[in-house]
Amino acid sequence: MPSMLIFGLGYTASRIADALRAMGWEVDATGAAGNIDFNDSATVRLLAAQATHILSSVPPLVDGDPVLRTYGDVLAGKWIGYLSSTGVYGDAGGAWIDESAAVRGRRESRNMADRDWLATGARVFRLPGIYGPGRSALDRVSEGKAHRVDLPDQIFSRVHVDDIVTGVIAGLEAPRGAYNLSDNHPCNQNMVIETAAALLGQAPPPFVDLANLSPMARSFYAENRCVANGKAKRVLGWQPTYPDYLSGLRAIYASMLVPKAALTSPPSTVSVSPTT
Repeated sequence: MPSMLIFGLGYTASRIADALRAMGWEVDATGAAGNIDFNDSATVRLLAAQATHILSSVPPLVDGDPVLRTYGDVLAGKWIGYLSSTGVYGDAGGAWIDESAAVRGRRESRNMADRDWLATGARVFRLPGIYGPGRSALDRVSEGKAHRVDLPDQIFSRVHVDDIVTGVIAGLEAPRGAYNLSDNHPCNQNMVIETAAALLGQAPPPFVDLANLSPMARSFYAENRCVANGKAKRVLGWQPTYPDYLSGLRAIYASMLVPKAALTSPPSTVSVSPTT
């Protein structure tokens, strides 16, 4: 029986674990939602020795990747996967970038972790903005936490969490290396927020001044790029189920309506505008 040890069972990794278990895999994991304490070295090492595959979704620290630093010696001979970020590419001025682009993001700890995992022979899945049920523009709009910023030329890529799952599973039989898992339609964030508001039957949230946002929120707008996913399609044979933000948001909206028998489908008047 194939078995996976996952370091860091968070939002995305939990869905990967569920999919693997449905396929008959044995899955153990560290993290608050896992069954192992990361600091229980004896148990982690025993399960790592038994595992056929190891995946990490643990973010790096300033002084290095915590998984590589603590358990890097148990990775030899395993299939290795790492959930990284397209933030390693840095700002591209709105241009398209693929896996051949230099790793020069603003956070050197993230860049270093990406490079170090590649050096171990990992399949490094570089992810843009992740959204899905319970974590999407629909949730932010409905909770009154969404806003728009008047930066029409600012372009971002994103990916539905379920498409990350299928990408990682496709990567189980793939060569080592880096793979961008993103949808086909990078666009301005305001378009996503406005679509979510339309699906919910609400007015779009107001524009806010960039200077009034938190440092973390401002950092989101400090980079501008379109992430190409051609390599994942060619090498992994992967295709996103949600190739654009509208298909993803409509699916999430439909799932939100399931308990409400009177509402059977989301509005059909919302459309995707061309990428700018």
